[in-house]
Amino acid sequence: MEPRSRDKRKPSGAAVLQLELTEAIVDIALDELAAKGFGRFSMEAVAKRAGVGKSALYRRWPSKSALAVAAVSQLSVPLAEAPDTGSLRGDLQAMVASVLSWLNDPRFGRILPDMVAEALRSEELADALTTNLGDPRRERGEALIDRAVSRGELPQDVDRELMLDLLAAPIFWRLTVRRRPVGQDFLDSHVDLLIRALGVPQQTPPR
Repeated sequence: MEPRSRDKRKPSGAAVLQLELTEAIVDIALDELAAKGFGRFSMEAVAKRAGVGKSALYRRWPSKSALAVAAVSQLSVPLAEAPDTGSLRGDLQAMVASVLSWLNDPRFGRILPDMVAEALRSEELADALTTNLGDPRRERGEALIDRAVSRGELPQDVDRELMLDLLAAPIFWRLTVRRRPVGQDFLDSHVDLLIRALGVPQQTPPR
């Protein structure tokens, strides 16, 4: 008896969303969040624009908060990647450039302040943002610190939490609160300030 061939049919209905459709839905969710804010964001509107039934979304994301956080995380976390440049200064320069790219995203620049405000009123949303966005991004910053410690550029007992806060906070404050541009001169000065604040010995340039 010949072995039965495997059933190669794709799952029917909306039980499993295809990758392309999932990416399209995430993209639509980001558009909706940027245009309307979290308060007016709805699963119905996303489903309508995506051309799928609302139940298809709820099978993948149990609530609008879950969809919003998933969409924001999918956009944001990859932007936290920073290459190993071989030096603390180089790594910091790459990281602050990455933070700027993240905050300068035309959609995310509008979404983040709104989501932060909503998180102040919702512990559930705040926890979800921390778990799915904040913690993964900080893990990438931790990798930068680990490399610097292993190279002897930072002490073992460096205040990691403070360092990670200092990496992004001034850029966020200038862009979002003060609404001022951030150019290369600002980033260079920011890295210089970080180096001094961390007490990293300055190398005397050769004469």
